[in-house]
Amino acid sequence: MNRAQKAELVEELHQQITTAPLVVLADYRRITVPEITELRQVLAGQGVTYRVVKNTLTRRAIEGTALEGLGPHLAGMTSIIMSGEDPIAAAKLLREATKGLKKGEHFEVKGGFFDGDTIDAAMVEKVADLPSKEELLAMLLRTIQEGPRQVLGVIQGPARDLVNLLKNYENKLSEGAE
Repeated sequence: MNRAQKAELVEELHQQITTAPLVVLADYRRITVPEITELRQVLAGQGVTYRVVKNTLTRRAIEGTALEGLGPHLAGMTSIIMSGEDPIAAAKLLREATKGLKKGEHFEVKGGFFDGDTIDAAMVEKVADLPSKEELLAMLLRTIQEGPRQVLGVIQGPARDLVNLLKNYENKLSEGAE
């Protein structure tokens, strides 16, 4: 690869890595080619990018950005996983797709970048535990609907009490007439 191609690769990686809401660095040292191919396909199907780039080129791509804190993780065989629109869904997908690889110690998350901060491997797992966008929207909708529901219950209360009072009075009158 000549100097111009490297510069083009660094610029392309810089664009991808700075626009991704979640970036995860992982050690893929003991993963086989079929396993890595399957992992790439699973991740790409959900809009998540899996790339292997030389550490020096990756350092150049993150130089001068908020992602510069990832520098210490760029040692050894490092792959870069970049999320699409939904970082939570990407973290969940990564955890699910690499579950078997982690058991055999073939795939190890080194760290990542999420929400403006450099995070370690444990925090990447915690990101995967966060509720997804759809779950958050459902919780928001329930919260918005709860207020009017309670107001309606308060408004209907006196009418319901009046109906119960009249029903009890009617029962009392019918008992007295017998």
